[in-house]
Amino acid sequence: MSLEELGFELKHVGINCQNEEEACDVAGAFDKIFGFTKKVGNSSVFAGTAVEAMKTPYLGKNGHIAIGTSDIEKAVAYLQEQGVEFDMDTAKYKNDKMTAVYLKGEIGGFAVHLVQK
Repeated sequence: MSLEELGFELKHVGINCQNEEEACDVAGAFDKIFGFTKKVGNSSVFAGTAVEAMKTPYLGKNGHIAIGTSDIEKAVAYLQEQGVEFDMDTAKYKNDKMTAVYLKGEIGGFAVHLVQK
C-alpha cells in the first residue's frame, strides 16, 4: 500500500474552546470572514467543513487535526509499520468498521486523528 493509495488529505482543524459560547464565537468569526456556514452540533460547532470549534477542550493542547483516508484500517496498519503509534482507546466504530482514531501524542500542540472518507 502506498501513500497515494491511502489518499491522505486534511479534513478539518479542531480548535479547543472552553464552552459553547466561545465555540459559537469562533465558528461565527470564520462564517463572517470567509462565509464558512456555522452549524451547531452536540459537542462542537463547525464552520463549513474546515473548522471545528469544540464546546469543551478535548485532545491536544490547542485542538486537533483530522486527516482523511480512503481506507482507515489499511492506513493504521501502514502507519504502524512506519513506527506511528495509535491510541486505540479513542477509536470510533460504525457497523463494526473503524471510522476514526487518534495518533498517540501531539504535533505542534495538536492531536491528530485519522477519519474514514
